[in-house]
Amino acid sequence: MADRDRASPIDLSDTIVAVATAPGRGALAIVRLSGPRAHAIARATLDRWPAEPRRVVLSPVRDGAGVELDRVVVTRYDGPASYTGEDAVELVTHGGAVVSTTVSAALVAHGARPAAPGEFTRRAVLNGKMDVLQAEATADLVDARSRTAQSVALRQLDGGLSRRVLELRSKLIELEALIAYDIDFPEEDDGPVPPARIAEAAVQGITALDGLLATSKTGELVRHGALVVLAGAPNVGKSSLFNALLGESRAIVTNIPGTTRDAIEAVIDTTGTGLPLRLVDTAGLREATDVVERLGVEVSSSYVARAAVVLACGDDAESLRAVGTELLGRTSAAVVAVRTKSDLAPVTDADLTLAKETVGARVAIAVSAERGEGLSQLVDLIQALIVGGDAVTDLDAPILTQERHRFAIGRAREEVAEFLERWRASDVPAPVAAVHLHDAVAALEELIGVVDVEHVLDEVFRRFCVGK
Repeated sequence: MADRDRASPIDLSDTIVAVATAPGRGALAIVRLSGPRAHAIARATLDRWPAEPRRVVLSPVRDGAGVELDRVVVTRYDGPASYTGEDAVELVTHGGAVVSTTVSAALVAHGARPAAPGEFTRRAVLNGKMDVLQAEATADLVDARSRTAQSVALRQLDGGLSRRVLELRSKLIELEALIAYDIDFPEEDDGPVPPARIAEAAVQGITALDGLLATSKTGELVRHGALVVLAGAPNVGKSSLFNALLGESRAIVTNIPGTTRDAIEAVIDTTGTGLPLRLVDTAGLREATDVVERLGVEVSSSYVARAAVVLACGDDAESLRAVGTELLGRTSAAVVAVRTKSDLAPVTDADLTLAKETVGARVAIAVSAERGEGLSQLVDLIQALIVGGDAVTDLDAPILTQERHRFAIGRAREEVAEFLERWRASDVPAPVAAVHLHDAVAALEELIGVVDVEHVLDEVFRRFCVGK
């Protein structure tokens, strides 16, 4: 870890402080302090001090002039048994902007410095408390917008993906060692290692890396939600359906065409697959003359083109025919014909068959946002189409949730494939072909943070909030 410390722009000799709770009005706030002088700085501001680590006391906290700022709950942590691996203190203050800010200022006045975004977790990585993948899982947990994203992040934080990557790394290192042994000791034991054995080991490595790469689509769905776009002409009930699915009013519902001038997004949890759905209520697909309205239609077209599922909404045969025409050539997504406002007039099976054929949809359904009819069935249909279309992988298995993960695993896969090609062709010496295995191992090590790559750490912690 010493080499890492020297390379890091973060000065671990500093003691850092930050408010770890979100700004705004609330019952409580947490001020975190970590570093070599954390205990001394905290004690300089407190009347009482915990006699043992992980014990709490209630104490007045004072500024440099001795003025009481608040009465806080103090928890002391002794390194390395802390989140950062350093001596640390947490002060639970009363909420609001003023109290936590003045307490932080008092700690800064006694020698702490304000923490950079993600610096607490970055110190945890540098001090060996977690690896880079676990640090990213910490950020994913904070950013989780669904229960599925929450549970996946918790498994990553527990080291599930890290263990899988380390396992793959070990297999590649074993293959490198096998080749090195064959080169250095060709006459030992049973003679040279059979080339087919090495090729088979490389094939197994490629298969394992492909399996991990296949989870990246699921990781994207978990993080962002499966994109489900409501499309149709103005005033056919898209916004009412959006609000009904969401369970709260988010879109303006009026009888004036063109009310939704832009796209409105919301993420909802689902049962069944467990994947979140990213619902998008769009401006109607139509010819528009108004400049602003035309921009809204262009935004709608963009969402439709990227959707996993499109809900083609219409309240009668004519409006369904219109949306079917507008969708032609705009999307390759699964399309559901949704006959809206079914509470206003009965919808027969023949009507649904016609709707399905008119829109070119896989399935048709009648719903009533007013009465809540057909909504759960619609969600079930959406989930079935998503699972069938994207081959969602096991959510309990390690999943690639970041583009950085996909890139590193993809790079490792390319290097192993290149090694296999060179090995089978025998067009370069074995030590030269083995360089590709070495590069594949390096890609996995960079992913997990086994090697010191400072720009990787910068990229990982760039999106962290202050205080984490």
